[in-house]
Amino acid sequence: MGGNGVYVIAELSANHGGSKSRALEVVHAAAEAGADAVKFQHYTDQTITVRSNHPDFRVSGGTLWDGRQLADLYAEAMMPWEWTQDLVAEAKKVGIDWLSSPFDNSAVDFLETFNISTYKIASFELIDLPLIRYVASKGKPMIMSTGMSTLDEIDRAVQAATESGAPKVSILRCNSTYPASSTEMDLAAIPKMIKRWGIPVGLSDHTMSSVTAIGAVALGATILEKHITMRRSDGGPDGAFSLEPHEFAALVRDVREASLSLGTARFGPSASEVNSLKFRRSLRAVADIKAGEKITLTNVRSVRPAGGLMPDDFSSIDGSIASRDIAIGDPITRDLLQQ
Repeated sequence: MGGNGVYVIAELSANHGGSKSRALEVVHAAAEAGADAVKFQHYTDQTITVRSNHPDFRVSGGTLWDGRQLADLYAEAMMPWEWTQDLVAEAKKVGIDWLSSPFDNSAVDFLETFNISTYKIASFELIDLPLIRYVASKGKPMIMSTGMSTLDEIDRAVQAATESGAPKVSILRCNSTYPASSTEMDLAAIPKMIKRWGIPVGLSDHTMSSVTAIGAVALGATILEKHITMRRSDGGPDGAFSLEPHEFAALVRDVREASLSLGTARFGPSASEVNSLKFRRSLRAVADIKAGEKITLTNVRSVRPAGGLMPDDFSSIDGSIASRDIAIGDPITRDLLQQ
């Protein structure tokens, strides 16, 4: 996926604010910001949860949504499925990929009618192995977020996806708090994830700056998912931890540059450094030296530029006799010395 080193996914989530025109605006903004793909979510308040007066169905724990009934929260946040055709058409029109997170089998069946190319599994659904198996059975690539998950849970999810028909599986490092603190991202896990599972690893980023994403890219992340909104002031369930278009564009530029800066494991001068080699230090005359005069630290030193013997060669010529006159600044070479 993608040809820019990092595949950047702009997450619409609930930032449509109940307006299809705003959702279409976000698709445009994602493309203009340089994202490779825009991501939707397909669920309803009744497919992702049920309405219940049980206290467990009321959000608590210090989140942005404390006190909300789950069914009410998801009813507000859901993207109406009837928008899908227009949003997919808009994504194609502006030249951006699209993918979606299904939250039950009915959403998978619905998305299949649009010939979806890639499925995303949300962190909270990583333990829903029947859902993962059903998605994988459609034979499409899968990207799975791993927020909160243990090694064993990720093992099971990756195994379920690969054994059930997904031709390619990628996983995302994620901290499932909203917004997330950079101090709890534990990006050091990324190289270990790459080594353990041998599949593409990325970052689903809920922090509010580019720093975490850049760090992830430096550690080997090749996929980045980030929420985008037209204006945080519009509010909504996800607005507070989403980037506005100009911020998202800056993020894309930063991660692209970070990816390019990784380059290859090269040693020695780069193409642009070759010209700088001539300004390295070498042994040169720092005073006029007459033929027959001894070489000492008073008349020869290691200075810039290059051209003479290496600085470490001084011990082998200390006390040597000049075979001819040497002017201040001349490079010291062995042919100027009596053998």
